[in-house]
Amino acid sequence: MSDLVSLNSSQEVKASSFNGFIALAVLGVTFALLGWLLYTAVSAGAVSLGSGVAWAIKGIIFLVFSSGFYMLQPNQGVALTLFGAYKGTDRNEGLRWTWPWMGKAKVSLRANNLISEKIKVNDLRGNPIEMAAQVVWRVTDTAQALFDVDNYTDFVDAQIEAAVRTVGAGYPYDDFTHQEVTLRGNHEQVGGELRLELMERLRVAGITVDECGFTHLAYAQEIAGVMLRRQQADAVVAARKTLVEGAVGMVEMALEMLSAKNVVELDDERRAAMVSNLMVVLCGERDTQPVVNTGTLYS
Repeated sequence: MSDLVSLNSSQEVKASSFNGFIALAVLGVTFALLGWLLYTAVSAGAVSLGSGVAWAIKGIIFLVFSSGFYMLQPNQGVALTLFGAYKGTDRNEGLRWTWPWMGKAKVSLRANNLISEKIKVNDLRGNPIEMAAQVVWRVTDTAQALFDVDNYTDFVDAQIEAAVRTVGAGYPYDDFTHQEVTLRGNHEQVGGELRLELMERLRVAGITVDECGFTHLAYAQEIAGVMLRRQQADAVVAARKTLVEGAVGMVEMALEMLSAKNVVELDDERRAAMVSNLMVVLCGERDTQPVVNTGTLYS
């Protein structure tokens, strides 16, 4: 079995090109000179078939050299190749000129904003969730973007989906005990890890990530109803716990004040009855109806 051949990594270098306006002026002067020489030859009657062919060849050469012009806008580059060999990247904006036999491939260096499709991912606990991310990316190395991957825009799309799946599977969606880092409760931390994951994956294509975050994060439809009921149950339990803790404190305070001020003397049985009644009043969901005792304290 033959050994695997590793990828030949490219690296951007500065291309050798010329100011297009200077080249245009030179070609303009050359064209004017050829026209004047042709006019002089015609006027002198020195035009022959051979000289006509020579002038046709000169005109073709002029047109060929004219194809060396190209224009670059701000935050745009062009990779120059010579018979398939990479010779450098020109990032100088404006009208430029290079030798006409050089191949030219333009690359946008501007920031691109991409919102991925919603994908279904199993979180750390195996619960299916839906996720989508927003990523701001741009090309930093034109040679890697053009020559190290087949299509760098498709490559970005595929790697974003893979990174979202990786990060989504590494954390639980939610933690009701607030003891773990979660996708829903730690947006900045998880978003930062997503950015690092994407930068590592896109490095081979000469692409960096300026910003990223989640635009959609929710339980999948098949378990959304069950998880909602679970959240509601946890909220009810937490509320009941707070209510009971407050009621116990109020009952304790009432008994201490009654004893401290000698309002009434209660034995253990009557104390237990009072505690029971107060807990019912304080923890009940319905309004209580007062009962007036017209007899003695113990009847």
